[in-house]
Amino acid sequence: MKNTILHKANTRGHADHGWLNAHHTFSFAGYYDPNRVQFGMLRVLNDDIVAAGMGFGTHPHDNMEIITIPLEGDLAHKDSMGNTEVIKFGDVQVMSAGTGIQHSEFNPNHDKRTNLLQIWVFPKHRNVEPRYQQITLDTTDRHNKLQQILSPNADDAGVWIHQDAWFHMGNLDQGTILEYARKKEGNGLYIFVIKGNLKVDGQALEQRDGLGITDFETLTFEATSDAEVLLMEVPMNQ
Repeated sequence: MKNTILHKANTRGHADHGWLNAHHTFSFAGYYDPNRVQFGMLRVLNDDIVAAGMGFGTHPHDNMEIITIPLEGDLAHKDSMGNTEVIKFGDVQVMSAGTGIQHSEFNPNHDKRTNLLQIWVFPKHRNVEPRYQQITLDTTDRHNKLQQILSPNADDAGVWIHQDAWFHMGNLDQGTILEYARKKEGNGLYIFVIKGNLKVDGQALEQRDGLGITDFETLTFEATSDAEVLLMEVPMNQ
């Protein structure tokens, strides 16, 4: 029998630094809730709004798979591996921090904000060689269906990470019904509603709500309004 955990949008941690307006689904920085540290191997789900011309100065990471998905605006990235890139809506970026990297992230535009999701997943193996990957997806491929944006396999659709995880995004018209089949036994699924309203096996979700589900094989999604959704299937144990 499936088990669920619901995180309503208004229960997320919140930090407004002026230049950064951040909402944290899981404990992060100054926000700590012992009941909301992680969902399996999913450690961080941050919903960040970065003011025009502002950003995160150079800072280190290690032993984490870091996925960035811009929802609005652009993000300029520079790292210690020599990558200097700009990511924008439709792009997905992943860094395997491994043995250690340093990077900075800035909104390069001086007339508009940037909204991004940053997601951290614990890796399957520690101290891997750091790597960077960035791709541009055709967002029309997620209209009324689920587009795979991440997997464990370098030759599969989307980016790849050092973990048995699969991410999908969907842009659903009101009334659309889809089914999701779990990829790997023992994995759980964390659902994050970017926009609109959904029902997942009858559970109503609203914009920016999150729902974690374990012990399932298939799930049914119904868009009760036009909706955008991110699905993150991750191992529940290492």
